[in-house]
Amino acid sequence: MLERLDADLAETDSQGRPIMFGKVAVVAVVGNEDGAHKVIADMMQGLNDVGFSIPAQGGTYWVGEAMQTVDYNDLEKVHDAVASAVGVLARNAAHLARVLQSEPYPAK
Repeated sequence: MLERLDADLAETDSQGRPIMFGKVAVVAVVGNEDGAHKVIADMMQGLNDVGFSIPAQGGTYWVGEAMQTVDYNDLEKVHDAVASAVGVLARNAAHLARVLQSEPYPAK
């Protein structure tokens, strides 16, 4: 995905801003191995590099026990901590999107 976004680095809007400016990105990682923080950090850096804005606590994850077979889609109930983190992520992303819509980044 990031490689495809790299193709748009030279694209600008009518005021000369990169086309991803003013867009908000979040990262969600699911799986049953550790390393979610590293994946989130790498993805956020890559998304920011191409111009996306990242909200506070804009990354969330769920990982099951290592070497086990339970995937997120197989859970009978989403854990409260995960549901809470996703709620904060969604509220912060929506807030940042509203702010950027009403007050875009300055043009050249």
